[in-house]
Formats: sequence, structure tokens, C-alpha cells
Amino acid sequence: MKIGILVTGHIDEPHFEKYVSYAHMFKQLFKKVNAKLKYEVFDVIDGQWPEYIDSCDGWLITGSASGVYENTPWMQQLKKWIVHAHEKGIPMVGICFGHQIIADVFAGKVERFNGGWSLGPQSYAMKDDAILGKANITLNAVHQDQVIEKPINAQCLASSDFCEYAILMYGDSILTIQAHPEFTNEYEADLLELHKGQAIALEPSQQALSLLQPNPPKLDELIVARWMLSVLQGGPVFRPGNTLV
Repeated sequence: MKIGILVTGHIDEPHFEKYVSYAHMFKQLFKKVNAKLKYEVFDVIDGQWPEYIDSCDGWLITGSASGVYENTPWMQQLKKWIVHAHEKGIPMVGICFGHQIIADVFAGKVERFNGGWSLGPQSYAMKDDAILGKANITLNAVHQDQVIEKPINAQCLASSDFCEYAILMYGDSILTIQAHPEFTNEYEADLLELHKGQAIALEPSQQALSLLQPNPPKLDELIVARWMLSVLQGGPVFRPGNTLV
């Protein structure tokens, strides 16, 4: 199976050598769950696009420092790509910015949340804990923008007090997640240390760092990675026998 990774942002230069890229982070995540996948990576933010919509079996849209409401030319093209892939029934997963731009395509509302930043390990309550086998999941987050009105055709699967629409599902072929299953605690801490008090507000950065050091919480990224894979492979859920209501 071949997954196309549509890269919508780049990691910071000080982290190149250590973390490589967002695409690399996803490859490492899927490797942890023994996924046998081939990949094609396209830096769509830099104008690199696949030639054909069906050149990959599924598409993954990464996070980005950009805001959906900027509506730049590459975002406009990505929105058309999402519509086309959906019409063709090709599975998609969107993470953070990917979560937001897919919601925007389907007439949801995305904006900078007036509640501030969501940073560090966050707990999300599952609407149906049978879906992932847990009542709550913990993932790292870095965002101020979020979906504040979900599309009519989206089902909300997980929420927190800060982020009402944390995980959305569209039918059985599109899964989107506001948080970052690909972000390890180590990367999250390095990211916040680099940007605290500058691109990211100081106080919430320090609060998040206090949770990450010295004893970070256990994340549920492997559970979520298996679910992402199930959707990309054409199945509605990871756990056999479960259905989305």
C-alpha cells in the first residue's frame, strides 16, 4: 500500500538534523506499529503536487504554521484536491492544519480560538469509547486555530474542554485530528523551548513544558496510528466489529 504525504509546513531549521521533517515523523510513527507501507512525499506548500489523484492509495495532510483563513494559492489548490479525492472515494487523514482545511472544505468554520493556545499533552474524551477501546486519549498539541463549527457531514469522535471538535470523521473514509500523534514528547519539548515567548505565548509554553519535564505522560499515539492506518486502508475503525454510529 502506498500513502501520499502532502506536506503543508516545515519543521524549524534548528531541528532538521534531529527530526528531519513532518513526513519523516509520520513514517517513524507508522513504523512503530509495524506498518508495511510505501510512501510518496509532496511538499505542496512549495508547489510540489502529485500528477494524479489516484497515484496513491490514501492521502495524509500534515500540520502547518499557516492558517486556513489565509487562503493562499497552494491552499486553494489543496482544497480542490481534497474535494477531488473525496469524490473518488480515496481515504484521507488530516492532522492539525490538515484537520482544519478539510473542515473548511466541507463548510465548517476555522478561526483563531479566543481561548488561547493548546500546548503539550492534552486529554480528549471519546464520544464512544468502544471506537478506540479507551474513554480518553492523550496526544501532544500545538495550536491556537481550531474548528469552531463542524461541518454537517462530520461526526465528532473526541472533545476536550478547550477543543470541542478534536477528532472528526467523515463517513468511513476521512479521519481528521487536531492534535499531533506524530509529535513525541521530546519533539514537543524542543519545539516549545524554541518558540516560547516569541511565536508561541510564554505562559502556556511554560505550563506545557512543566508537564513534559522531567516525567512526561504516556501518550496514546500508537492506538491512534493504528486507527489512522485502518482508515487509510479502507476500513472505518481499527477495532474489528466496531461501527461508527
